[in-house]
Amino acid sequence: MALLQTMPKIVIPAAELLPFGQTWTANGGSLSRTPPNSSSQLGNLFDAKVGDALATMLGNIPVVVPKMTNLIPSTADCVEVGPCRIVGGIRPQNFDVGYRPDGVRFVYDSKTLNDEKSVQKNYQNMINDLGTEATTVHTRFPYAIVAFIVVVPSPCLQSPQKEALTDTLDRLSQRESPLDSSHKAEVISLVVWDPTTGRIDPNWPKSKSLLRIESFSAQVEKNYVGRYKGLPPHN
Repeated sequence: MALLQTMPKIVIPAAELLPFGQTWTANGGSLSRTPPNSSSQLGNLFDAKVGDALATMLGNIPVVVPKMTNLIPSTADCVEVGPCRIVGGIRPQNFDVGYRPDGVRFVYDSKTLNDEKSVQKNYQNMINDLGTEATTVHTRFPYAIVAFIVVVPSPCLQSPQKEALTDTLDRLSQRESPLDSSHKAEVISLVVWDPTTGRIDPNWPKSKSLLRIESFSAQVEKNYVGRYKGLPPHN
């Protein structure tokens, strides 16, 4: 059995985001769905960081790539980073990171909006997806922790969408109890990044907001320890 540890913060160095910014600029303010530096690769960057941090918290357990059709993990106690298939109360859903040693304990998805038109047209649909994904997990696994990271280039996030998206994500997050609303997620982070520098905006969301990426790991850890500390497979 592994000892639970502190979950490291999710840190995305500017040098790792900058190539995406350079591609975004070269494409006239958008990311393609095909490599190099595609929108899916941007999501994968965040997924890998979350998976590694979660595995550390769970006692430095293995990180594996799941098979999309597998309904149980290939290893008894592992973090899965890749298309993790969850059969929920509403629909089957693939998540980007999962931990399911005895059923679903943690799932996570990254969401990227990569150009101004996409933000204007699709941010409300994305919000609906977040609520549906949280609901489909929580209706079958009410103790599960559902987390999301939403990633948007700073030039694309302008008023009024900027305030509307941020306020709505705030309302959808911070599910503190298994008895709380099923459509809410335990943790949501909003990452606004500058394509010219690769840096994450230090001013939005505001410094004390729980939507900041800096608070992601602490929130995951708090929820996980509160629900599973002392239970197998942990000491």
